Amino acid sequence: MGRVPVVEWPTLGLLVLTYAVWALGTTVVSGLFLPLGMVLVALSAALHSSLCHEALHGHPTRHRWLNELLVFPQLALFVPYGRFRDTHIEHHRDERLTDPYDDPETNFLDPEVWARLPGWVRAVLRFNNTLAGRLLIGPLVGQAVFMAEDWRAIRVGRPGVLAAWLIHIPAVALVIWWMVRFGQMPVWAWLVSTYAALSILKIRTFLEHRAHETVPGRTVIIEDRGLLALLFLNNNLHVVHHSRPGVPWYRLWSVYQDEREAFRTANDHYHYRSYGEVFRRYFFRSKDPVPHPLWKRP
Repeated sequence: MGRVPVVEWPTLGLLVLTYAVWALGTTVVSGLFLPLGMVLVALSAALHSSLCHEALHGHPTRHRWLNELLVFPQLALFVPYGRFRDTHIEHHRDERLTDPYDDPETNFLDPEVWARLPGWVRAVLRFNNTLAGRLLIGPLVGQAVFMAEDWRAIRVGRPGVLAAWLIHIPAVALVIWWMVRFGQMPVWAWLVSTYAALSILKIRTFLEHRAHETVPGRTVIIEDRGLLALLFLNNNLHVVHHSRPGVPWYRLWSVYQDEREAFRTANDHYHYRSYGEVFRRYFFRSKDPVPHPLWKRP
């Protein structure tokens, strides 16, 4: 891949553009035409979350403290960067992908846990396993589960969890200060736009991983090059990211094209042509059951 640059200018430039679009969306554009302002806020907040993902993987500079400072304002509000970083690094232990206990980003449950859930909870989780459900209630379900797990972690004194939430306070306060001082959109519109940003991100995570006997076979390739691929910074080529997590977003396509057949063979052809195909196939249908279909209790 060549020498690692001191600064990855495409990423830094995109980050500056993201903040600029969000700032315009919350102020001038919303003052002129609120629906357009809401769209810009949703798109830029979603893109900022993807840039946070770049930061935790060591971009756009060689300095972790600087990367984290660059994404410090939490435009998407609800998830502390430190917790996203730590749980995502755990998620990258690929041998544990989709494990109901050891993969913090999985939606699969232990079948025994599933069997004990009340009927209404199972109905909610089944709906959440359709793309429509993931868009409508996915952010709410995910946030509830995430916060419940972090509360348990704080109560038992797990290192770093409480600190991440405390650091999150000024990261959100900075955004609130901007909205109070400069914002021209109603609070409801801002919150709806932020929720929409989280819904957009749920499209990416909806089928990133599947239950499969082999580790590479658990991770998807979606050969999309449209707006969603840009918002996700090419993480639709997810098996490439998992095999080369240090590669910056703007090089993922070249890596994939150089080894396309090898990647598709390795992941047992877990592949979609575009997000349009994903919407057509799974908008009202589940791709996977909620209980892990291959789970064997250790």
